[in-house]
Amino acid sequence: MKSSFKVLFSLLFFSQFVNAQVINEIQINGLNSVSRGTVLNYLPYEIGDDINKNELEIIAKKIFETELFSQIEVNIKNSTLTIDLKENPTIKYFDFIGYSEDKVLSEKIIEEIKKNFKLEVGDIFSEDKSKKLILNLKELYQNNAYYEVVISSKIDLDDSNRIGIELNIDENEPALIQKFSIKGNSFFETDDLLDLFNIGEPDIFFINYFSEKDVYDEKEFKAGLERIRSKYIDAGFADFQFIRALTNLNPEKSGIEIDVLLSEGERYKIGDIKFVGDITGFKEESLLDILDIEKNSFFNRKKLLKGIEDIRSIFSNQGYAFSTVETNLSKTKENLVYDLQILANKNKLVYVNRIEITGNSKTQDNVIRRKLLIQEGQIYSQQEIDDSIDRIKRLGYFSDVSLRSVKVDDEDDKLNLFINVVETKTGEISLGLSHSNSTGAAITGGIQQSNILGTGNTFNGRFTNSSAIQEISFYFSDPYFKKNGESISYGLFNRSTDASNLEISDYNLDESGFSLGYGIPLSAESDFSTNFKFTDINLKCGVLFSTIDYEQSQCGSNDSIDTNLSFKYLHNSLNDFYSPTDGSQTRLATSVSLPVGDFKYYTIEGSHSNYTPLSNSFTLLTKGHIQLAQGYGDSQLPFFKRYYGGGTSSVRGFNFNSLGEKYLNGKARGGELSYLTSTVIITPGKTFGIENENIRLGAFIDAGGIENKASNLDATNLRMSTGIGLTWLTPIGPIGVNAAKPILKKSGDSLETLSFALGMSF
Repeated sequence: MKSSFKVLFSLLFFSQFVNAQVINEIQINGLNSVSRGTVLNYLPYEIGDDINKNELEIIAKKIFETELFSQIEVNIKNSTLTIDLKENPTIKYFDFIGYSEDKVLSEKIIEEIKKNFKLEVGDIFSEDKSKKLILNLKELYQNNAYYEVVISSKIDLDDSNRIGIELNIDENEPALIQKFSIKGNSFFETDDLLDLFNIGEPDIFFINYFSEKDVYDEKEFKAGLERIRSKYIDAGFADFQFIRALTNLNPEKSGIEIDVLLSEGERYKIGDIKFVGDITGFKEESLLDILDIEKNSFFNRKKLLKGIEDIRSIFSNQGYAFSTVETNLSKTKENLVYDLQILANKNKLVYVNRIEITGNSKTQDNVIRRKLLIQEGQIYSQQEIDDSIDRIKRLGYFSDVSLRSVKVDDEDDKLNLFINVVETKTGEISLGLSHSNSTGAAITGGIQQSNILGTGNTFNGRFTNSSAIQEISFYFSDPYFKKNGESISYGLFNRSTDASNLEISDYNLDESGFSLGYGIPLSAESDFSTNFKFTDINLKCGVLFSTIDYEQSQCGSNDSIDTNLSFKYLHNSLNDFYSPTDGSQTRLATSVSLPVGDFKYYTIEGSHSNYTPLSNSFTLLTKGHIQLAQGYGDSQLPFFKRYYGGGTSSVRGFNFNSLGEKYLNGKARGGELSYLTSTVIITPGKTFGIENENIRLGAFIDAGGIENKASNLDATNLRMSTGIGLTWLTPIGPIGVNAAKPILKKSGDSLETLSFALGMSF
């Protein structure tokens, strides 16, 4: 038997040897754009190698894998290896037509497809590429419920072996979701789980027309399933699972029924809680209080993650910048508990080595540094660093402020902080025409600089000439008159008001004077200031206005002096000057006219704005503003000090200064009390495809009113409106545009649908 095997092997070896030839020459035919060297690089043989006819297929396969050739023929004869080739064409264009933008495909997706399949201009085209592409496109469309999609191609091949292809996509109509059911749930309501999907049964027609909620999307379906899983895991259902998640297409391929069956499993509680690691200097009881999780309470992953982050913050705020806090959960199915082990290591105490500021070509370094709550050589504190960045942002001098921390080489207990700022326009010299819903057309001009010569000081010089107001004023403030942050301000002004052009009434008021102010910081976010203002007033009333039905008692004296002393408290924790998304601002102010002047009145004012992030794209703004002004002693409140409402800075949808009681001629009387509240949902313009980063959109509800007498509140004076608005931060300041519709009004109210104003934002 062994001898027979040896004979057979020898015969096979001899036959291969007899058929083998030595390659003395390699001849390649049919090359045009591909070089000979490129083909030789793919050959597994070279001159001098032995080859037999059975190995020619290997050569053909290697060359075919390059996708450079559509036809390949390989022969060996008289020691000459001959390779006959036909090159694949070069792409001169590859266009997608017929598709609906952003339904399944978009220009961006098509660019990625061309890049991934190598179908860009200049690439080599092959039938194999085209077939794979069409299969992938059909799968992509079917995953989005376009089951009737038809894809065809039109080919243009020229004499230079260049090919142009038009890929026509006839999408037809997608199959729509007709039914979406979730079963097996008892802990969470079915509607709450369905709300986790961005797809589902159609809403009412009008809403569904825009949302297209009933259009199936496989990615959105899987994302919704993951949201359900996370919701249950967060609530302690450790054994949660999906039994099935099916999409069933009807025979006509026009409708989809989605059937989800889940198993909640049992809900787990927290068992033992132990700290492991180095927490020297921190009491375990205190850390447990910060963790805010108790034994035998139901497991809550979000609460656990927040507690861990709070502990990590405590470490980092006390100098342990590189602390680590991790969790180890041990599940006991029999007892339905999670034993919680917290691996906490505070590591080394870290110091700030150096703070470098870059990007401030105009603003002086010390203007930025004086806003820092942390200094070089100080123990690291993440909270103080975050608050410092917010304080710099609130200056309004920079469009962007970023921070980078870097370890010092060979010193693992030190960090360098690099603060980079992007300066924005903080001043201007202007002369031109403007228009406002409040003052009408005006010639304006002046110098406005909130960061004059990079010092952080403010200087404004301005004049306005309109049918309603003629004004010239100068104002200067130094927010760091003293190193501890005490401020000083002073100004001069002259203002003439023709109230008949402000929708108020028939009088002219000339005011000129000066102001002096001083402020002291109370904390990193709060300050207190006082201001003295001297005003020389000349009042001239129209004939009708000075009658008994109007303001006869106050129109008898023309020249008067007003000496006013005011006090103001301001707390500001907003995270940005122009476009805040988090934090709040509170303002409390009071003023009194001193008895040495001709007027005796006081004012009290309070306002609060709060920004709450709802998501990465949406912010909730709630704000309220109340103002009270009354005379004291036997004196009345001067009628020109009354409050007015309506317009862009009040209840939008109502004309400027139109709210409250009216005189007989229909002009607003004004009042001692003004109140306003507003709720706004704000989002960047990019949420709706607007590329300009300086545009924000909002939907609002305003409510407010004017009361003639604070002691006699009248609910019928309340007005309310809703609408949408846009603010745009332009080189000349923020511009606001609002479209509003009153929803609580009375017959005779003066309304406006569209309004705009310069210098206003959400």
